[in-house]
Amino acid sequence: MVPNGPTPIDRPLVMASSSSQRRSMVSGNGDTSWCFSQIKGALDDDVTDADIISCVEFNHDGELLATGDKGGRVVIFQRDPASKSSNPRRGEYNVYSTFQSHEPEFDYLKSLEIEEKINKIRWLRRKNQSHFLLSTNDKTIKLWKVSERDKRVEGYNTREDNGSIRDPAMISSLRVPSIKPMDLMVEASPRRIFANAHTYHINSISVNSDQETYLSADDLRLNLWHLEITDQSFNIVDIKPANMEELTEVITAAEFHPTECNVFVYSSSKGTIRLCDMRSSALCDRHAKLFEEPEDVDITNKSFFREIISSISDVKLSNTGRYMISRDYLSIKVWDLHMETKPIETYPVHEYLRTKLCSLYENDCIFDKFECCWNGNDSSIMTGSYNNFFRVFDRNSKKDVTLEASRDIIKPKTVLKPRKVCTGGKRKKDEISVDCLDFNKKILHTAWHPLENIIAVAATNNLFIFQDKF
Repeated sequence: MVPNGPTPIDRPLVMASSSSQRRSMVSGNGDTSWCFSQIKGALDDDVTDADIISCVEFNHDGELLATGDKGGRVVIFQRDPASKSSNPRRGEYNVYSTFQSHEPEFDYLKSLEIEEKINKIRWLRRKNQSHFLLSTNDKTIKLWKVSERDKRVEGYNTREDNGSIRDPAMISSLRVPSIKPMDLMVEASPRRIFANAHTYHINSISVNSDQETYLSADDLRLNLWHLEITDQSFNIVDIKPANMEELTEVITAAEFHPTECNVFVYSSSKGTIRLCDMRSSALCDRHAKLFEEPEDVDITNKSFFREIISSISDVKLSNTGRYMISRDYLSIKVWDLHMETKPIETYPVHEYLRTKLCSLYENDCIFDKFECCWNGNDSSIMTGSYNNFFRVFDRNSKKDVTLEASRDIIKPKTVLKPRKVCTGGKRKKDEISVDCLDFNKKILHTAWHPLENIIAVAATNNLFIFQDKF
């Protein structure tokens, strides 16, 4: 079984500088220059494990940005209204709410500690003044309501304004309570707790397009939940063999189709992606489509690490629902849902690490789970790498760029310089040798604003926000 790789989380509470940005329906990266906007999180080098960021997620209009960390905290940032109305527009976010989502637990039946680390955050579409999001650790999923309160009620009859109960004998008259203004307060309250449905660690949650159901996935099973029902879920995929010694693959990621509420996909450690249709049967043990790259018949390309590096760590359907991207260890692939036989595009992320697989195996980096994301109009994709590098690929121009989330560039309007990795021979001035890469610094989690060229990148305990410059 492929082990779970490490993930980062951070407590982003440090202020940020800013730079300019223009409004656009997220153009591609081909001619885009990225510049620094903000950094969140403590800038000292003494980083506690609890502060490492483990997930990053914009909501559906990009007004809110949520991060989860290994300490079980969720920090929500809100877009600064002034940055939206400025000319040019800027992508600046301020802390909106911070709350403890999960606590460490202990499974006494299995003598197993359950980490508080937030594995995933998924926003629900906004239906009223409040915001709702799902957060999960390895075992328990919670639905949170985030609401604002700027008024308070005074003049109760049965209790004092401080909340203490009044003696009924002292009540001699009735009064009409009044509503008074107060400082804005953002409250996060748990509305539902979905627990005890997964034997193995939850790696994915995905909200359905009907906004009434969602799926959760662990190594061997996918469950379907209704947002109003906490004590019952339906098992829709089960790949657990009768004899666990016959186990050959595990589920690594799962996601609902953005518009078709009956369709979902899930990926495996064997490098395959299965598309299932819930209309066919209650248990989707037979997939509707299987996306798999043809196996290389060249025996020279086969190695001990081939199965490990072909494991898919993340899969994301495009906003239109026509395409999907999958991230394996060395590359990111674009698939057309109408063509199962092979990907339509393949982009190498860090091919220069192919010669380093042995040492990456020894330090467990080969098991790192890199995520990937689309921009708003599906013209570009982004994923992370080592040395705090992240890659942006433009699907139209076929251009790509390697950028670095570095503290050296946290100055207003600093334009990010493309980085290049030298694999051998004479190294140019702006290049970095593959032997000098820091594998302890890794970008596992990235997010792209759904409407604008604003990206969020998690680097250990820091959240970097970049935007396009024109």
